[in-house]
Amino acid sequence: MITTAVQEDLYPSRTSSQPEWIPRKDPVVHSEGRAPSTPLTSELVADFERDGFISIPSLFSEEEVDAYWTELKRLSSKREIRENGSTITEPESGDVRSIFNIDRVSEVYNRLARDPRLQNVVRYLLNDDVYIHQSRVNFKPGFRGKEFYWHSDFETWHVEDGMPRMRCISASIALTENNEFNGPLMLIPGSHKQFISCVGETPADNYKSSLKKQEVGVPDESSITRMADEYGIRAPKGPAGSVTFFECNTLHGSSGNISPYPRSNVFFVFNAVSNALVDPFCGRDPRPEHIANRTDFTPLKPL
Repeated sequence: MITTAVQEDLYPSRTSSQPEWIPRKDPVVHSEGRAPSTPLTSELVADFERDGFISIPSLFSEEEVDAYWTELKRLSSKREIRENGSTITEPESGDVRSIFNIDRVSEVYNRLARDPRLQNVVRYLLNDDVYIHQSRVNFKPGFRGKEFYWHSDFETWHVEDGMPRMRCISASIALTENNEFNGPLMLIPGSHKQFISCVGETPADNYKSSLKKQEVGVPDESSITRMADEYGIRAPKGPAGSVTFFECNTLHGSSGNISPYPRSNVFFVFNAVSNALVDPFCGRDPRPEHIANRTDFTPLKPL
């Protein structure tokens, strides 16, 4: 096991009775020079720098998505997967909300995480080798899929996991069409340039409730309103196989899905090896390994 260390807190949160806006201290794009092709372009790099996210339609084919669905059905049918503690259910219905550690329980998804179409993007933008901080599949079934409230992933990963700096990117691969009706991912472009500290002390074992409904570590409503008024809100849409890459500090969320159409996405969180976790900045015990990998920072080898 790799030992962790205490490090200066550049982005304090949950330490004050009032929220604070802290200017970003880290680059957004860590590489310089010409972007690699397939699929990243210089235009997309500029968009990521400005907005904190990019969306690439149909990056994966229908046949590839079908294979991912087949594998997901196989995993979902296994009793040990549903009951192993890394599967999160909805607080009321008991429906599966998320399956974590998807790259560790499935060779199919492990290979997807190392696919050059993902790796070429994150390795260039982060200018480093990467490892998987977290992986999961999120389900949002038709009629009853619950919302994910506005948040910055980095705020939680920093405070509760000990991620030191903003050098981490999520890739969301659509397994179903994402449209305006089925509770799509919504992002506030430009919000990644400010860190919004949150109010409220971190409870012990906060993850047990926050993964079902997050209430601690969410921005105050006035800050969200101010961000939305200044930058607007965008919801990338596209067919299954589309991918949205978003910077770890970009404010995002999604509404509930009352449409008949389900929405399911695979998330891989790629953290720079140089940004490996230290002790959580909230002073609590680390979250479980299936939520925050802190034992294996071995760089992924692209296929």
